[in-house]
Amino acid sequence: MRLTKNWLIALIPFALMSGSVFPDVFEGTAHAQDDEMTFEEDEVETSKTKNAKPPEDTTPPTKTLQRATKLYNKKDYDSASIEFAKVINAETEDSPANQQRAEFFMGKTLYQMGYYAASLAYFDRIVELGTGHLYYGVTLKWLAALSRVLPETSGILEKIGQYDPSSLDEPVMEEVRNELYFLLGRHFYRQADFEQAISLFQSVSKEDPFFVKAKFFEGVTYVRQYKGKPAVAAFKEILVIAEERPKFYSKDDIDQFQELAWLQLARVFYSTQQFDTSIKYYEKLTQKSPDWLPSLFEASWAYFMKTNNSKALGNIHTLNAPYFEDQFFPESVLLKSVIYYKYCQYDRALGAVAEYDDLYRPLKKDLGEMLGKYEDNAEFYEYVKKVLKGKAGLPEATQRLAISALGDKTLRKTFAWVDELNKELKMLERADKAWQTTSISAEVLQELTVQQSLAQADAGKLARERIERLHKELNELGRDGLKIKYQILENKAGQVSASARGQQISGNNRLEPIVVDDEHFMWKFNGEYWKDELGFYRFRVRSKCPVKGAN
Repeated sequence: MRLTKNWLIALIPFALMSGSVFPDVFEGTAHAQDDEMTFEEDEVETSKTKNAKPPEDTTPPTKTLQRATKLYNKKDYDSASIEFAKVINAETEDSPANQQRAEFFMGKTLYQMGYYAASLAYFDRIVELGTGHLYYGVTLKWLAALSRVLPETSGILEKIGQYDPSSLDEPVMEEVRNELYFLLGRHFYRQADFEQAISLFQSVSKEDPFFVKAKFFEGVTYVRQYKGKPAVAAFKEILVIAEERPKFYSKDDIDQFQELAWLQLARVFYSTQQFDTSIKYYEKLTQKSPDWLPSLFEASWAYFMKTNNSKALGNIHTLNAPYFEDQFFPESVLLKSVIYYKYCQYDRALGAVAEYDDLYRPLKKDLGEMLGKYEDNAEFYEYVKKVLKGKAGLPEATQRLAISALGDKTLRKTFAWVDELNKELKMLERADKAWQTTSISAEVLQELTVQQSLAQADAGKLARERIERLHKELNELGRDGLKIKYQILENKAGQVSASARGQQISGNNRLEPIVVDDEHFMWKFNGEYWKDELGFYRFRVRSKCPVKGAN
């Protein structure tokens, strides 16, 4: 969640920045947001399905194809792949229909062998041919199976997105229909076809394990449309499920999406300036949640908007605890400065700006040097691998900051695709020596090698974009810090000038109250952090601003 610039508004009369504050739903840190999607009109085709007729299936299969099918049924996949390749490469007298059968079975065979990327390549041929392929319809089931073992960055959603949603009405889709409703919904969501995405998410049966995921994405899609009421309804339905815990859903799914629903509800209510309700949902997340620290940071903004700055500063204090040195919230330091500015505690406000400069200006410089090391994306990917392993020779703080920037889910999925291709290439090296000499083995090697090269370049490009985004963010925050500093100095100079003229500067000395409920008690922080105290800190803040009309 990025609320940058809110603090700039805080330097003038109170207002709330308009605009979206919702990152991709699976992004867990303050830096983890997907860039806005841009596309040309002709790139948003919902289907490339061709209406061609498939070849007539009237010719019996050759003995080679019969043998290949028997070997497949016996689970002798190595031998089956060799025989199917002969049919596909027209080394037999099989008809076009039988060649298509061999092509479909080759996709299945490679899947069974664990060569999922190569399997996807074969099924992709079928998808591209559309209804002109005898096995176009049933291939969708195998794409669903591949989606369970391949990351999204493999392009699997794009392949599934080639199908018209009406394809799911076929009886053969019964076992995977709800899963495919969800996957197709994800595809249309990514294509910004939100109405179609919502329709598909809502088509998932409530008794299906994919219902919780679909309901969450339904809510997120409404958020992308700036429709708060149906978004809240979708997220709250997940909370009802979390209370009732029906047997249809796994405990892990319920727990994960309950936390994500809390977080999204907090953000929705923040965006509508319902800060009390927003805080209520932020505070439901516990230390065990991977989103707890981002929720503390975001809640500090809600407390600031409510002028409950003792709690806002307490949250910022928690974020800077030594337990979380691998997490970075640079904006929180500037928020601390603005809070002290609002209380006319100018020295402390300037101290917070200096704290930001001391920590983040050197880090910004280091990030700039990282970006200048390699222009080639594949080379940058290899460099990033060293960074992630702590072997790039970076200063300790820069190393931690870089890893935090490279930790978002989209990038992890991209790296997972490279890892999958590397795994399959190693499998190929360990395969039966005789099978390695065959044409299908050579084809698989070529496909995996090409895909590996492309995937590494894509991963390097995305990693570079993440570092560039963080570098740009720190640069913008640095400039904003200067603006805060100038405003503080100007106001501080005004006080000094008034004092020099002999005018009385009378502060109202109002101490912001700290409310403690019956379940907690208060004691003074002694400089030592304790885990059970994290998230419960409060700061005593006294205003030093002049009272209006004071002489």
